[in-house]
Amino acid sequence: MTHASNTRGVALSKEGLPGWLDPVVRAVETVRPGQLSRFLPPEDGAGRQSAVLILFGEGERGPELLLMERASSLRSHAGQPSFPGGALDPEDGDPGAEGPLRAALREAEEETGLDPAGVQLFGVLPKLYIPVSGFVVTPVLAWWREPSPVGVVDPKETARVFTVPVADLTNPDNRVTAIHPRGHQGPAFLVESALVWGFTAGIIDRLLHYAGWERPWDRGKQVPLDWRS
Repeated sequence: MTHASNTRGVALSKEGLPGWLDPVVRAVETVRPGQLSRFLPPEDGAGRQSAVLILFGEGERGPELLLMERASSLRSHAGQPSFPGGALDPEDGDPGAEGPLRAALREAEEETGLDPAGVQLFGVLPKLYIPVSGFVVTPVLAWWREPSPVGVVDPKETARVFTVPVADLTNPDNRVTAIHPRGHQGPAFLVESALVWGFTAGIIDRLLHYAGWERPWDRGKQVPLDWRS
C-alpha cells in the first residue's frame, strides 16, 4: 500500500515536456466536457469521486500509453483494459483540488508498481461520469519523465500491465466499433492482443481527435465484446 507522503506534493507543470505532446496539451486546455462524453457528472453531486492516470511515455516505437488489463475474476470490469486508477481515498484530499492528482498516482503505483517520482502531471480533463458504476472520473494526464519498471502488483486485481504505441492506436487497421450485448456501440482499439473499449477507448478516441492525431478509419468495422470466442 502506498503511503500518502509519496504523492503529497503533487502539482501540474508543463515545463520541459517533449514537443510531440504540444497538441495534447492544447487539447486538454481547450476541450469542453460535452466534447468528451455525453455522460457528465450529476448536477446534484451524486457519484463516487475517482481518477485515472493517462500516462504518456516514449518507447522504442515512439510515443506510447500505459494501460492495464483487469483480472478476469473481478466482479466489475473483469478482463477489461483500462487506465490505472480508482476511487479517491480520504488521504487524497479535496476532490475539487489536488485529490484526483494524488489518487491517480497512488492507484497507478498500487496497480502497476509505477514510481510516482518519475511522473510529471501536466493536465486534467473535465470530470466525466460512468453511469453503470456511478463513478465521477477525473482523467489526469502525465508525462513519464523517468520511466520505471511496471508490472502486475496484485494478480487478484490486475492480469497484466502493458504499453501501447500511439502509432498503433492511430493505425486505422486497429480501429473498430465495439458492440455491447445490449446494443451499445462505441469506439474501440484492437491492440496488444486486447480489445480496448468503453470509457478508456472513448477517452483515447477523443484525445486522438482533438490532438489532431486521428486518421480516417472504418466505423462500420464492428467487433463484439466477446470477439475472442
